[in-house]
Amino acid sequence: MTKRLNAKYKIDRRMGENIWGRPKSPVNKREYGPGQHGQRRKGKPSDFGTQLKAKQKLKGYYGNISEKQFRGYYAEAVRLKGDSGANLIGLLERRLDAVVYRAKFVATVFAARQFVNHGHVRVNGKKVNIASYQVKVGDLIEVKEASRQLAVVMEAVALAERDVPDYFDIDHAKLSAKMTRIPGLTDVPYAVQMEPNLVVEYYSR
Repeated sequence: MTKRLNAKYKIDRRMGENIWGRPKSPVNKREYGPGQHGQRRKGKPSDFGTQLKAKQKLKGYYGNISEKQFRGYYAEAVRLKGDSGANLIGLLERRLDAVVYRAKFVATVFAARQFVNHGHVRVNGKKVNIASYQVKVGDLIEVKEASRQLAVVMEAVALAERDVPDYFDIDHAKLSAKMTRIPGLTDVPYAVQMEPNLVVEYYSR
């Protein structure tokens, strides 16, 4: 198991928040961080510390993206017209693994990355196995026919703990999805508050 995949069990506790809203999150039982020093009292964080936590939380939410790739999203968000924080959220939500997760084809964003990497997803009829692939408005995302009866898919579609956001048109009978618009921060159903403006401040220091 890679370090990045293994980290999902610690991200919630490190952040001190149940960032995916999962019923089995360790934060539901222990509010302190992981490790032998996790129960130490913490002082008021500095501005840098607050910005760093916002960055780590958002980066962790999308499957603990690598720092190099996440910085690339920031650079692209700043280059685009409009609010950089909103642009950053739009770029992250357009990741193919994020779309597969939002559409409830699998239960977690980590499972979504693996699902895409293993070639179970088609975009406009063509197999795409790159989790970071940027989906465009109007693209048709489908689970390939041979994969539609997989237990991981059947279980995810039946999950009641989260809804599909309204910037997708979903057909769960055909296991297909279309992004109808690029969402803003308030459109995205985060279980906790995300602060992309602080992420922009962190990188623009």
